[in-house]
Amino acid sequence: MTESQIFKEQVTVTNPEWLLILLGNHDKQAKLIASHYPVTISNRGEEISIEGESEEAVQSVRAIFLALFNLLQQGITPHTMDFITAIKMEQNNQLDYFLDLFEVVVGRTFEGKQIRAKNFGQLQYVKSVQKSDVVFGIGPAGTGKTFLAVVMAVQALRDGHVKRIILTRPAVEAGENLGFLPGDLKEKVDPYLRPIYDALYTIYGREQTTRLLEREVIEVAPLAYMRGRTLDDAFVILDEAQNTTSAQMKMFLTRLGFGSKMIINGDETQVDLPRGVKSGLRDAKQILQGINNIQFVKFDAYDVVRHPVVADIIRAYSDQG
Repeated sequence: MTESQIFKEQVTVTNPEWLLILLGNHDKQAKLIASHYPVTISNRGEEISIEGESEEAVQSVRAIFLALFNLLQQGITPHTMDFITAIKMEQNNQLDYFLDLFEVVVGRTFEGKQIRAKNFGQLQYVKSVQKSDVVFGIGPAGTGKTFLAVVMAVQALRDGHVKRIILTRPAVEAGENLGFLPGDLKEKVDPYLRPIYDALYTIYGREQTTRLLEREVIEVAPLAYMRGRTLDDAFVILDEAQNTTSAQMKMFLTRLGFGSKMIINGDETQVDLPRGVKSGLRDAKQILQGINNIQFVKFDAYDVVRHPVVADIIRAYSDQG
């Protein structure tokens, strides 16, 4: 290899604390970035040096460091997940929106910690819910659809925009048999609603969530309980929407009343309906495109906020499909 074949860039960081954050202890963050690009990252004094045979890769890594540097200038200390997010967004040509993730506080946890969008998909999701009364969030598990939907519902309740929150999902089995479980339909389906309860506990705490459920300010129920109702002044979330039939989806959507919002979340690749039964989510996606005040937000493997290998697993299975 000759010198002319190596491309070089530098990022100057005069603040030693910021330099340590960007590189990480024992260069942990620099190694994380370098593991995704064919570059070598080194440090001497105030300079972070980036070298590689690909000019595009060198420029990409420099852009990531600059995005994280800008975050520090805003008074926000990036953590490992933020480095991973910056890498994903750069790889998906979305790095220009990286700072936007930190400008909108969606809500707060029970302990007061701020909840923000963690990637481009979540950012588009939040903005869509702010603008439209009916929003479909479609994509794989682990992208934060359910959690963010609950956070936005709670915030709408706290701000007085709605009077109650209704959380529901179809009682469809994913290889399990609900009929053998004890209790009525709601008691049988409650274990399947665990992600919704977990989100509520994170935001309200267990005691406050229990009080709100008892007062029916928050209602968690299977989809069958929605039939025949008109849902006014409510924030309504339908989870696991891929397991609705077309008739169930139409029934649910037509419950929307005045002063209400609806979020419909689902993963088209995880349909548990009987063979030959068309998913109501897929049907709605075809029928409702282009209707005013209805938006569809597509999540993909880049938006997964679990362990980075989960995104690789999702992409691997998608490639097989």
